[in-house]
Amino acid sequence: MTETDTQAAGQIKETPLHDAHAALGASFTDFGGWDMPLKYGSELAEHRAVREAAGIFDLSHMGEVRVTGAGAAAFLDYALVAKYSTMKVGKAKYGVIVNAEGYLLDDLITYRIGEEEFLIVPNASNTPVVVAALTERLETFLTEVEPGADVRMVDESGDTSLIAVQGPNSQDIILTALDKGADGTFGPRTTSADAADDAETRTVGEAVAELGYYAWMPVTIAGIDLVLARTGYTGEDGFELYVPNIAATRLWDTLMTAGAGHGLVPAGLAARDSLRLEAGMPLYGNELTLTTTPFDVGLGRMIGFKSKGDFVAREALAALGETEPSRVLVGLVSEGRRAARSGSAIISDGAEVGVVTSGQPSPTLGHPIALAFVDRELSDPGTEVAVDIRGKSHDFTVVELPFYKRSGN
Repeated sequence: MTETDTQAAGQIKETPLHDAHAALGASFTDFGGWDMPLKYGSELAEHRAVREAAGIFDLSHMGEVRVTGAGAAAFLDYALVAKYSTMKVGKAKYGVIVNAEGYLLDDLITYRIGEEEFLIVPNASNTPVVVAALTERLETFLTEVEPGADVRMVDESGDTSLIAVQGPNSQDIILTALDKGADGTFGPRTTSADAADDAETRTVGEAVAELGYYAWMPVTIAGIDLVLARTGYTGEDGFELYVPNIAATRLWDTLMTAGAGHGLVPAGLAARDSLRLEAGMPLYGNELTLTTTPFDVGLGRMIGFKSKGDFVAREALAALGETEPSRVLVGLVSEGRRAARSGSAIISDGAEVGVVTSGQPSPTLGHPIALAFVDRELSDPGTEVAVDIRGKSHDFTVVELPFYKRSGN
């Protein structure tokens, strides 16, 4: 049965690491049609481990779409709102994809693998939507925008696993796990934009240590050639590793062994959500939806109005940008004990002025935090509002994001 058949039959999907999670005693939950580990014991302990040492996450439910060919960069400039043709090989870019009306279909990360090769990573539940939109846009690009251009697109989601190692000890764990080679050198860094000289030779460890944020490099771990990216969704230093499904368990086991002396623990979706909330990172389905635009969530600056020509939804986005959003995304904190949850109404002077999109007690900060859309005139830091939590009013204050920022960042 194919993945499409499985989805049609309503069957929940499992990542290649499902058995490994079960052996570790994970509690599972349905997340976008995937049976994913929610936690392995205490989500609070997993959260703290990532902040203080390191955590390892299975993110193999995420999508991977490869775009290749001489026209690949021009196609992405047309299909997405940001400009990708000026990206350097070895770099990654956070971006969004919108529908024809300018509303958000998903947020995603795009890696430039080569001059004519990109890897796009959409969210798990949105992968079919993103693939369908890109497929339609590619057909238009090849028939109307640049007829005969060399562009190919392949959905590799079903063949690719993704493992993240996040936390202050993550670099030490990766360095321990790396295959160093007989001479310990990495070789010419022709795929990393961080190198001052592409012909320069350095050790693997030096290359990893010097890898910048939102950059990637090829490495070998346990004999597996893979993509190592300095990206993540926790607010900590960390890495995401893309690997073929067949090698996922070997990579997971190797990283667990390498992290044994560095405080590494397996972490589930519960910790991932509390970590990203503290870091002020939006989640599709909460802060990002089909009813929000890039302008609503402070991402209007990434739209390439001045840097590129025609692209999907350009006119719609231009029209949306002519007026400021009536509500904007802000952070809220409380000195009380009750946490606001998604859907809680925000009240000021007896009127509803916004809604909470994500909220819970912050394990790191020790008080409730929330992301919310509020009326623009109430969005300045220091503004006092009330949140209706199960019929009772609780005081909250608007603050700048993120709630938590790691030291030295």
